[in-house]
Amino acid sequence: MKAGRSQLKPVLLFVIFNLCFYASYQLTDLKVCELCSGTILNGTTVGQFCSSSAGRIDGRCCLRNSNTSDYEHIIGLDLSNCSLTHVEELQGASTALMIDLSLNPIANISGTAFQGFIELNYMILPRDIVCPGGNTSWEKVEVKEGNRLCEGQKDTCNQTGQLSINCPENSLCAPYGPGFFECSCAENYHGYKCLREGEFPALQVFGPLGASMVVISLLLWVTQRRKAKSL
Repeated sequence: MKAGRSQLKPVLLFVIFNLCFYASYQLTDLKVCELCSGTILNGTTVGQFCSSSAGRIDGRCCLRNSNTSDYEHIIGLDLSNCSLTHVEELQGASTALMIDLSLNPIANISGTAFQGFIELNYMILPRDIVCPGGNTSWEKVEVKEGNRLCEGQKDTCNQTGQLSINCPENSLCAPYGPGFFECSCAENYHGYKCLREGEFPALQVFGPLGASMVVISLLLWVTQRRKAKSL
């Protein structure tokens, strides 16, 4: 019976960690969808895309269920006519396929604002704003009806999953947003610049880290419950 209990502990820890991650993910998404008042209109570009993609409109976001999980993720983000002057980050919208930032007096977009947006395939920007990563990061760039359209994000690597001159030896290159790429160690390599050969000691590294995250999450949960009861 003791052996059975010991086997259940890792499973329970995994479930608790996933619940905490899911709650955090949903909260981040909600903030992004409410960066601007109003909601996506059906006649807009993002609205039409959302309808054709069987998505659900929530504020300024178009959401759709993932094929591999139950939670919804952002596939479209419409922040047009929101009086935005700067775009620093759009955390939580990295799964978006389409983003509309038109009709905004944008003066600057952070160079890392769209880092990690590997699914982004269509953008609408004010005509004076350059496409993220530059024109060379997109298959097609044109100015139309006062807006700049960025279509078809290019793969920054020579070929995804292949050795690249952009990455160190013994590593693979993968796209990581317009103009960005990331390097990961090839099989049987790990460590600084992928110089160490052999299996990565995942259990020794992530075991204590995962346990500490679960403990911190539980402590925060207990603290919040006590505060709620005292109100």
